[in-house]
Amino acid sequence: MILDSILRDFGVHLDWQYVLSYTLLLAPAVVPGVLFIYSFIKEPRQFRNALFLFAALTWTSVLLVFKLNSYILGLVLVIIVVATPFLTIGFLLINTIIVVKNNGFSLTSMLPFLMAGFIVLLLCAPSLLNSFDPDSRHIVVFLLGLFTLEGMWFSFTFVSLLFYSWIYRILPRRRKYDYIIIHGAGLDGTRPTPLLAGRIDKALELWNKQHQQGKFVASGGQGADEVVSEAQAMRDYLLEKGVPADAILMEDKSTTTWENLKNSIAVIRADRATSGGTDDVTASDSAGACGDFTTAVVSSDFHVFRCAEYAHNLGIKADGIGSHTKGWYWPTAFIREFIAITKAHLWPYLVIGGIYTLINVLNYAFFYLGIV
Repeated sequence: MILDSILRDFGVHLDWQYVLSYTLLLAPAVVPGVLFIYSFIKEPRQFRNALFLFAALTWTSVLLVFKLNSYILGLVLVIIVVATPFLTIGFLLINTIIVVKNNGFSLTSMLPFLMAGFIVLLLCAPSLLNSFDPDSRHIVVFLLGLFTLEGMWFSFTFVSLLFYSWIYRILPRRRKYDYIIIHGAGLDGTRPTPLLAGRIDKALELWNKQHQQGKFVASGGQGADEVVSEAQAMRDYLLEKGVPADAILMEDKSTTTWENLKNSIAVIRADRATSGGTDDVTASDSAGACGDFTTAVVSSDFHVFRCAEYAHNLGIKADGIGSHTKGWYWPTAFIREFIAITKAHLWPYLVIGGIYTLINVLNYAFFYLGIV
């Protein structure tokens, strides 16, 4: 090889088999690590960042155990991997009891229980094969195999987002915001619920830190069981806290997180047009075109990353700011958030299902044709 000749001229000899083996060994950590750094610098509010980071850290941890050649460290890692699913199941079942006790029985309250059931089924899937008739087992093998693959991807993305969303929430926020959007979260009569009050208080804290500069956007429509809109309740709450009326904008039509952001930007555009802002966005422009102003999106900590990702998709210059959520409610809330994020990123599940199905169809076709 030309490269070998050049290296030999400098007195360097490379064992290419050694280089190739180490390249293959390090690639699962280096490649996603580099992709994470590039993607994070370009835009931290993306779901793929979570996957790149967790993949790099997971493989790095495995390599570290082998590099240190520590029996104790390896044993600890194995125990963690083996014990975590069972500890998680126990935690989720206990959390279900606590949530139902505090919030009453509902589908949302049962989410930890359903997640625990999913983990149990994923663990038991291989052993379930012996419970079915051999004549129908090939169908069962296909379904359980598909469930296992999809379940492994679901579990990987869940843990990845859990880890990354925590990192995203603690990122430093040093800039001042022209607008602070507060996401609605239900009412108790005409008053904000404790969850919503926490969001408003966090927005107030941010506003006071920047010397009461900028405007609030109270965002939330009126539900079928609500006597006023969430935006109106938030406005009243802010007025009680001494915020001037001209520092509060209202968006009272939205019913979803996406609408919260999209409609809030329309309200902000209208405000800037009225107040003579430098924004050159016209009414015909998309909701995501946001001119030269900065925005903070304040929601509960479990909801922050989805808000931030939606803001990115809408082209909004916004940082997600999270308010504190009670510990007993956090698992339920995060599971619900993850399901919502998963619905927006279904294509990997479709790809996994498609490739798995194609492989099985070809395998059966070759078998019946006597090719294999």
